[in-house]
Amino acid sequence: MPRKSPLVIGHRGAPGYRPEHSRSSYELALAMGVDAVEPDVVATKDGVLVVRHENEISGTTDVARHPEFADRKTTKRVDGQALTGWFTEDFTWAELSTLRGRERLPEVRATSASFDDEQAILRLRDVLDIVRDGSAEHGREIGVVLEVKHATYFASIGLDLAPLIESELRESGWADGELPLIIESFESTVLGQLRARGISASYVYLIEAAGRPYDLLVADGTQALSYKETVTPEGLDVLAGKVDGISVNKRMLLARSNTIVDDAHARGLKVFTWTCRPENAFLAAEFRGPGGKGAFGDYEAEWGVIARTGVDGVFVDHPDLGVGFFRS
Repeated sequence: MPRKSPLVIGHRGAPGYRPEHSRSSYELALAMGVDAVEPDVVATKDGVLVVRHENEISGTTDVARHPEFADRKTTKRVDGQALTGWFTEDFTWAELSTLRGRERLPEVRATSASFDDEQAILRLRDVLDIVRDGSAEHGREIGVVLEVKHATYFASIGLDLAPLIESELRESGWADGELPLIIESFESTVLGQLRARGISASYVYLIEAAGRPYDLLVADGTQALSYKETVTPEGLDVLAGKVDGISVNKRMLLARSNTIVDDAHARGLKVFTWTCRPENAFLAAEFRGPGGKGAFGDYEAEWGVIARTGVDGVFVDHPDLGVGFFRS
C-alpha cells in the first residue's frame, strides 16, 4: 500500500524567495500550494505576539538603521546563550511596527535580500488573517503551525506566552478546532500549558539533534532528558499521550539505520522534520554540488531519503519545490 504524501509546510512562509515572516513570504507560500505555514511567535513589551525567527531582531529587521532605537541595543542571555542586539520585549508594538523586515541569510539568498526594507513586521493575528483569507482565495483548507519560541525565558521576564497565545487564538477563531492548527515548541512545558487551557490543536514537540530542552534544563539541570534520549523507544513511551507528535531535525532522519519514524508511529505519534532546503549550505555533505553555498545541490536525493522514512510532514523554504517533490 503506497504511503500518504507528507504535509508540506511553508517554513515562515516562502523564505527561499522572500524575507521570512513577511506578508509576501506567506502569500507566496499559499499560492504555491502548501498545506500549512509556520509562524514563529515571540512577544513585545506590551504583550503583543509578533512573528520573528527570534526575539533578537538585528538580523531580520532594519532596527540598526533607526537612531531613535540605538540605546536599546543590549546583551542578554536567552536559553543560556549570550546574545547582543535588539530584542522584541524591549519594544512596544507601536515601535516595532515602524521597522521593516530583512533577509536573514543574504549571503545565501541574494534574491530574497533584494526585497529588504520593503515590508512591515507582522503580528500573529496578521498571519492568521492571511491564512484565512488565502484559504478562501485558493479554495482549499490551509493550516497554521504555530511555533512558540523561548517560553521559559519570556516567563522569567514577566511575559507568560501561554495566556497571550490563548487569547489571540480565541479572539481570531483558531482555538476551537474548526480551523487546522498545530502548536509546536522545543519546550514541552508550554505545550502542556496550552493543552490545559483547552486550545483544540495537535501538539508537536520539536527535537534538536543535540542538547537538552531549556525548560527541563532549568527544572532538572543535567538530569533533564536530552533530545537524543527523547527519541529512543523509552523516551517516546513517555511522550505518548502527552503530545500528538514530534518534529525532528532532518539530520536525525538522514542518520543511517535510524528507526525514529517507525518507533514513533508504533506509539501513535506523528513525525515531522525540518528543514528541507535545496541550497548546498543546508544539505548533508554527500548531497552538495558545485557552485557555492547558495547553489542548489542534489536536494532531491536528500529529500528522497527523508520521504522514504514515511515522515508525516516536512518544513520547506521553497514551497514550489517541496510541493512538487513530496506530492509526486
